[in-house]
Amino acid sequence: MNEISSLIKRAERYLLSAKLPLEEGDYESSVSRSYYAMFFASQAALLSRHLSYSSHKMVISAFGENFTKTGIFPKEMGRELNRAFDKRQLSDYNFTFVIDKSEAEQLLKEGEKFVSKIEVFLNIK
Repeated sequence: MNEISSLIKRAERYLLSAKLPLEEGDYESSVSRSYYAMFFASQAALLSRHLSYSSHKMVISAFGENFTKTGIFPKEMGRELNRAFDKRQLSDYNFTFVIDKSEAEQLLKEGEKFVSKIEVFLNIK
C-alpha cells in the first residue's frame, strides 16, 4: 500500500474512532480524532503533489497554499482545517472541558466531508 492510500485509510479509521468518544460524552477526544482525520487527509493530498511536512502548522499552511488558494478546493476547507486544529489544541491541552456535544458533532461532520472531498480528488472514492 502506498503512503497516500495509507494516510487515507488512517483518516477513515480516525473518523470512525471519533464516533465512540462522542457517544460516550468524551467530546474532547472526539474532536481530536476528527482533526487528525483531516490532518492525515491533508497530508495525503500534499503527498500527491510530492510535498511532505512534519509539523501541523506547515501541513495546514501548505494545504492552503497548494489547494485552497489555487481553487482546487474551496477556501472553506482551509478554514475548517484551521478551526479543527484550534479546537484540537483546546481539547488536548486545556485543563477544563471546553468542547460541547454540538461542537464535537459538527467537527465530525466537517471532518467526514473534508476527507471525502480529498478522497474524490485523489480518485480513491
